[in-house]
Amino acid sequence: MANKEATARIKINKLLEKAGWRFFANEQGPANIQLEPKVTLKTQDLDALGENFEKASNGFIDFLLLNEKGFPFIVLEAKSEDKNPLVGKEQARKYAKAQNCRFVMLSNGNLHYFWDLERGNPYLITAFPTPASVTGYQTTAPNPQRLIEEVVEDDYVVLTQRPYYASEAAWKNAAERARFIVVNGLRFLRGYQKRAIHAIQQAIKQGRDRFLLEMATGTGKTLTAAAIIKLFLRTGNARRILFLVDRLELEDQALKAFKKVLASDYKSVIYKENRDDWRHAEIVVTTVQSLLFNNKYQRLFSPTDFDLVISDEAHRSIGGNARAVFDYFIGYKLGLTATPYDYLKQYDKAKPTTKDPREFERRLMLDTYRSFGCDDGQPTFRYSLLDGVKDGFLINPTVVDARSEVTTQLLSEQGFVVNFAEREGDDQQETFKQRQFEKRFFSTATNQVFCKTFLDNALRDPVSGELGKSIIFAVSQHHAGKLVQILNEMAERMYPGKYQSDFAVQVTSQVDGAQQHTINFTNNNLLGSANFLSTYRTSKARVCVTVGMMTTGYDCPDLLNLGLFRPIFSPTDFIQIKGRGTRPHDFLEQLFDDALKDSIKAPRKTAFKLLDFFANCEYFEKDFQYDQVRKLPQRGGEPGDGPPRPRSEGYEHLGADRLFTIQEEVIGVGGMRIDRLFYDRFEDAVRENDFIAASVEAGQWDRVIDYVNRELFDQPSEYYSLNKLRKAAGVDRRLSLREILEKIFGLIPRYKSKDELLEEEFSKFVADYKPDAPEALPALKTYFKAYATSDQIRHIIDSGHLTDLATHPAFTTRDFRAVPAAYRTLIPEYIKDYVSLNQFAA
Repeated sequence: MANKEATARIKINKLLEKAGWRFFANEQGPANIQLEPKVTLKTQDLDALGENFEKASNGFIDFLLLNEKGFPFIVLEAKSEDKNPLVGKEQARKYAKAQNCRFVMLSNGNLHYFWDLERGNPYLITAFPTPASVTGYQTTAPNPQRLIEEVVEDDYVVLTQRPYYASEAAWKNAAERARFIVVNGLRFLRGYQKRAIHAIQQAIKQGRDRFLLEMATGTGKTLTAAAIIKLFLRTGNARRILFLVDRLELEDQALKAFKKVLASDYKSVIYKENRDDWRHAEIVVTTVQSLLFNNKYQRLFSPTDFDLVISDEAHRSIGGNARAVFDYFIGYKLGLTATPYDYLKQYDKAKPTTKDPREFERRLMLDTYRSFGCDDGQPTFRYSLLDGVKDGFLINPTVVDARSEVTTQLLSEQGFVVNFAEREGDDQQETFKQRQFEKRFFSTATNQVFCKTFLDNALRDPVSGELGKSIIFAVSQHHAGKLVQILNEMAERMYPGKYQSDFAVQVTSQVDGAQQHTINFTNNNLLGSANFLSTYRTSKARVCVTVGMMTTGYDCPDLLNLGLFRPIFSPTDFIQIKGRGTRPHDFLEQLFDDALKDSIKAPRKTAFKLLDFFANCEYFEKDFQYDQVRKLPQRGGEPGDGPPRPRSEGYEHLGADRLFTIQEEVIGVGGMRIDRLFYDRFEDAVRENDFIAASVEAGQWDRVIDYVNRELFDQPSEYYSLNKLRKAAGVDRRLSLREILEKIFGLIPRYKSKDELLEEEFSKFVADYKPDAPEALPALKTYFKAYATSDQIRHIIDSGHLTDLATHPAFTTRDFRAVPAAYRTLIPEYIKDYVSLNQFAA
């Protein structure tokens, strides 16, 4: 026991010195402890503290951390490695009060807690805070009661934008009021936005410090977040707030939104543009990727630097490694998401399979809700798409479920079967499914049918009569280019001379200026404006064809049509794509001819069309009431007409062959030298690829992974593959492609071993459930690791055939009996819900 206590104290001593603390360490610990030299305190410093200042009534303080003037600042209670640090909580509280210290730290050398006695409960931290950070943190005098009692009305944000608006003549004049609001950009809160804020106030009243707002796309999550930011800053419950996003364009978008409504009272900055003076801002916006790079969040930030952390699109910005950033900082946590928890209700968690894309989505959503204290699946506040439609703030789509003969077969259980003859005359057969469309299965005729059907059925602009502004989602950038060409050719036939190949535009990452294209499309000047009516401002380009650039966070209220020209397997992606069209719009705002306005019969957007060519709506929303289903025009010929063309041909060996010699060699985890050189060549190829580098910087991982799979893997030049890279990496578990890319670009310093990942997952479990019997932790860890890594152990536990453990070499009956009864079921359920088992496979 003494050795474990000594080891803990040595570790704590090193961590304090690394964080830059001046401290006094009590020497009353175990006799064999050899602490490294501590920061030297001048005699006058100690004299100023009084005699035996480190001694409290009925005991000695283990570590007393001092402020810049040398006075007691934080009491650190140390426990041995086999004890939960929280067992010293009350003892430390007593010591802190005796020294008039507001802060307490609890640690066993491996597990650490930071406790603000004025704020609430001890908070799990992964690193010790710096003296400067805690000093700044101390300036905030938290008063939850002020936050709870703060009155939030619909003009809460407006009072920051224009404090005396109510006394201005234009506001008092009812006839001028609407224009006054528009001209000054005043943002009044809607009823549901106020209810969201009130829900957070109520949650705080109940003692909670984590909140999740589930609000449909288009309902103003950013404005709601701005009001919440003001609430925390104004009431003194925060001095600085971190706003996390997962994409570069959302970083700029959030900064502009906060400046627009909060600039009068609070300073907002983007971290990477203000690396030297971000501490002078109240609101710091950054991408998660920026903080993850080289573990920047640990090297450059302290756990106490932010009092409130807000995660935008929480299911994405705290997924995977990003959660480490989110959990690093102490204080209040707020998540924003548009993806409903129950969207995965049809997933059978009793039969998990990596082939079901909903398995990953479900784990991601469970982890998101659990991270915000919503284990029961109920967010702090919910405002759904249906709520928005019912209240008149959002619009539901009109779904056009369109299937060609080819896609009908691709979508069927049998698939699209191609028969062809080998050179020897033998009949061969290959089956294609919807996943292979425009990847291994290509059909120009099908793309033409898609485009013709889209143009025939899409909504028209209510003012100009031309095709309503539209976004089409393609399989790949190559597919997008094909569709743009077909659409422009068709547009020339439909509107001779009106478009010069600028009816449809490819908006993908490989196109120069693609990001500006998205902005111009929103602002109605993409490739020109007012093409049909000179007094009506609407974009000349009518269709943007994209892959993933315009899915999340893209705002274009006058959008009338969405085309799903690809199968979608991610519920999150589907909801985000559908959300692009839900915002209402008044088209008369773009018309500058008063005489013509009266003749427009339906100037307001009351519907938008979702033209679905791969049964995505049916796949995701089986209860949805489809009110419009179109049959596609017949294409020439039958699906099997014309000679089928297999995409690949095998090598034909005509000579004899026989076994000449055989040798057997077991290759270790380090792999062969050629494997390691192979990996180096892949690293070079990836780093030199501008598209991959730019997409990684922007955090667009879906696009990166799709590109690598399509453009780099299985090419004749190198024949890179994920399995070969895993072998070359020499890690004792199954790496994901994303991990490999993160390592190449320095987002992670190295690959973690299987045991390191298991330790991390077990630490999360301990942090969530806080076992009250530290002596049982070794048994719990052994059980946790065995269940997570062994198919055989999982089968034995799940089937209840516990007698089989008697002969199991890795986890025995004795090991199982050492696990407290309450955890024998809890741990398997936790692992099924929150741990991806695929990563532990060899």
